[in-house]
Amino acid sequence: MGPANQTCVSEFLLLGLSEKPQQHLPLFGLFLGMYMITVVGNLLIILAISSDSYLHTPMYFFLSNLSLVDICLVTTLVPKMLVNLLTQNKAISYAGCFAQTYFFMTFTCSDNLLLTVMAYDRFVAICHPLHYATIMSPWICGLLVLMAWTISLLNSILQILMVTRCMGPENQTLVSEFLLLGLSEKPEQQLPLFGIFLGIYMVTVVGNLIIMLAIASDSHLHTPMYFFLSNLSFVDLCLVSTTVPKMLLNILTDCEVISYAGCLTQMYFFMVFAFLDNFLLTAMAYDRFVAICHPLHYVTIMNPWVCGLLVLISWTISLLNSTLHTLLVTQLSFCSKQELPHFFCDISQVTKLSCSDTLINDILVYFATGLLGVLPLTGILFSYGKICSSLLRVPSLRGKYKALSTCGSHLSVVSLFYGTGLGVYLSSSATRSSWKTSVASVMYSVVTPMLNPFIYSMRNKDIKDAMRRVISKVPPSH
Repeated sequence: MGPANQTCVSEFLLLGLSEKPQQHLPLFGLFLGMYMITVVGNLLIILAISSDSYLHTPMYFFLSNLSLVDICLVTTLVPKMLVNLLTQNKAISYAGCFAQTYFFMTFTCSDNLLLTVMAYDRFVAICHPLHYATIMSPWICGLLVLMAWTISLLNSILQILMVTRCMGPENQTLVSEFLLLGLSEKPEQQLPLFGIFLGIYMVTVVGNLIIMLAIASDSHLHTPMYFFLSNLSFVDLCLVSTTVPKMLLNILTDCEVISYAGCLTQMYFFMVFAFLDNFLLTAMAYDRFVAICHPLHYVTIMNPWVCGLLVLISWTISLLNSTLHTLLVTQLSFCSKQELPHFFCDISQVTKLSCSDTLINDILVYFATGLLGVLPLTGILFSYGKICSSLLRVPSLRGKYKALSTCGSHLSVVSLFYGTGLGVYLSSSATRSSWKTSVASVMYSVVTPMLNPFIYSMRNKDIKDAMRRVISKVPPSH
């Protein structure tokens, strides 16, 4: 395919506000002054709000987020404009233009949504003052900001993907679909595989939904540990829903086809939820570290704002990382071979089908695996090292057992998730056994989400009681 998949241009020209050379210096001074005032002013607002406990209210929480978005928005545009004015160079690279477009749309949309949220906050404060504290609880505020960022990122991703598909026939891949070969090509094994994965999927969905409902409906479970657990259940539900339904459909219809766009979409969302799983497990390890090693400061350190911020950062990094990987894959050329020896579109398998140079893609995969996989795992191990050291000083055997039961459940999931997940990506370029890679992927992407409800919750008395109350409210079927 070669050049048929490459764009014809390598850069664009930004003409700016004026093409008259005598106006460039005044424009440079004007916009440099505006940029410095914007950055310093918004930074002072963020620092003032974060350092003063009296300002830890919903209104100022939204204001600090708005200030952060405003700094990012002007930083996306003005520095490049200033450089162009100073160097008399109007060029911006093809990749730079796409990156600037993506972040500009993200921060503009976030600005819009945050202003809407702030208007809603004022509406509740003035029209429903008696219910303000309940309606605008820290959980609701964090959720509103999370939704604003998520919608903005997804909207920008969609816009950028549409632009890359509209660059003309020179920028389109020749393939329109791939073939997912699955775990086995033997016809007699298809029905047992369908039954096994349908059962796993149903158990995963029901188990994680019950946990989410139990935590949401019981105020006693509105603590950081269960907040992270509910987020983990939601992400696990999304993770299996990204891959298993398509696999079941392919087995049922005896059709292995997945469209090019469908493959990219599945690959993107799988990476988002897999990395979210990774970050949430790290946040849960940090939560246990603070609870056991710093119990007197637990409420202060793990306050709702910090918990919401940890989840927000997890979503943001996961979305940005997955976007970068997906955009790089769209620039690859795919020739004749279209068979994926896997049950879903995994990035390591998709890049192997490319007939163009995948060095940058491979480097990014290993870099992301090291930075966003190994680094959090190191943090988890460090946390548990400190936890073990603290437990050795606990005189009560009952206290040691209670702490170890919680930590043991978390460590078992961490071992299963990281052991198989890192093994797949670190050995994908070395191993020739696609079957072993697929089985390892099943372990961390399908089996682990199914086991999480049992490992984390079935041995926990509080959540078992909450789950009984949820189930008891379900009307019997007649």
